[in-house]
Amino acid sequence: MTHYLSRIAFIVATIVVLVPRLAGAQENGIDSGDTAWMLTASVLVLFMTIPGLSLFYAGLVRSKNVLSVMMQCFALTCMVTILWTAYAYGLAFGDGGGLNAFIGAGKLFLLDVGVETVSGSIPESVFQMFQLTFAIITPALIVGAFAERMKFSAMMVFMALWLTVVYAPVAHWVWGGGWLGDLGVLDFAGGTVVHINAGVAALVLCLVIGRRKGHPGTPMPPNSLVLTVVGASMLWVGWFGFNAGSELAADGVAGMAMAVTHIATATAGFTWMMVEWRTHGKPSVLGIATGAVGGLVAITPASGTVGPLGALAIGAAAGVFCYLGAGSLKRYFGYDDSLDVFGVHGVGGFVGAMLTGVFTAEAFGGAGLDNGIGTQVWLQFVGAAATIAYSGVLTFVLAKAIDATMGLRVTAAEESEGLDISLHDEAGFNL
Repeated sequence: MTHYLSRIAFIVATIVVLVPRLAGAQENGIDSGDTAWMLTASVLVLFMTIPGLSLFYAGLVRSKNVLSVMMQCFALTCMVTILWTAYAYGLAFGDGGGLNAFIGAGKLFLLDVGVETVSGSIPESVFQMFQLTFAIITPALIVGAFAERMKFSAMMVFMALWLTVVYAPVAHWVWGGGWLGDLGVLDFAGGTVVHINAGVAALVLCLVIGRRKGHPGTPMPPNSLVLTVVGASMLWVGWFGFNAGSELAADGVAGMAMAVTHIATATAGFTWMMVEWRTHGKPSVLGIATGAVGGLVAITPASGTVGPLGALAIGAAAGVFCYLGAGSLKRYFGYDDSLDVFGVHGVGGFVGAMLTGVFTAEAFGGAGLDNGIGTQVWLQFVGAAATIAYSGVLTFVLAKAIDATMGLRVTAAEESEGLDISLHDEAGFNL
């Protein structure tokens, strides 16, 4: 009898303890599983920038500039974090009142973001941290376009202004309750906000700043494809946080986003390899790694709405079009996009954005469209075109203003010596 009474007492005590906790969990709306996943996803996306993107770019430049691109990525991580905390999160995700279709406001210094504030089923502190990692990697991507020839001081000033007047407003348009999201533009994880935005800015910057000294006549081979492949591999792994994390929950959509991200990436890398093999007679390590990154870019806007069939198609298209963008297109127009930011991110982001409007349809295994395919593709084009125009014009204005006041480019002597020594007084390799 005593045994049964003790068991009953244990059950009653458990109920007394757990019921208020469960009620509290429902009251504040936080789901522990979703929160745990989003904490992990935030770490994965930050992992993409430092060290993933840093190593990817460091291997592609010449040895005398290896530290300069790593320093730029690291310094941007620090600066963007400060600006995001101070005001940029509010610009992207705050309530802009009468101007909310175009820009947010408030949340200065995250004073309104506390332990108890909730965004969906996760703490708002976690949501803003996840979005911060996107704000960090977007300007860091642009670094590859002007690698080996831009002043560090000018880069920091430009990126601070660009985050404020370009990235934050475009993020608000799509994800923060702005006009593109209301219009019905699909961008699950940043094909428009991140990749088209950064790709166009990269193209404008490399045009304004001009070619590297000796380009294209002087060979400028990568200093370490080992570093590049390691970096690309880290990007591949970290991108699961980028895409699957954008569901903001640990559910079936996040699971499918992870699956299609992997499928598209593998398909793009394989496609690039086969095209290059047929065209040049040998498949290159640089090619397959770059192709995989193109696949990651192209599946990003579609990752939450397409199925495996769509992932295969988008990956194959990215392998072909990014190959052409980084090769034939750049050679034809003669611009010096040092590390093919526009060819991979600009072209790949546009291809992915357009194909999202096709393969989201249920007929192709997608989540389904509120509009017909033709209408959705048109909406995708409107979103891409608006981002291209806005980012292109504002980037040009900022670049010309900075060039006129403090100068964008290092001196010819500094460029010849290499930015590691001339700007940072350090060497990447002491051999």
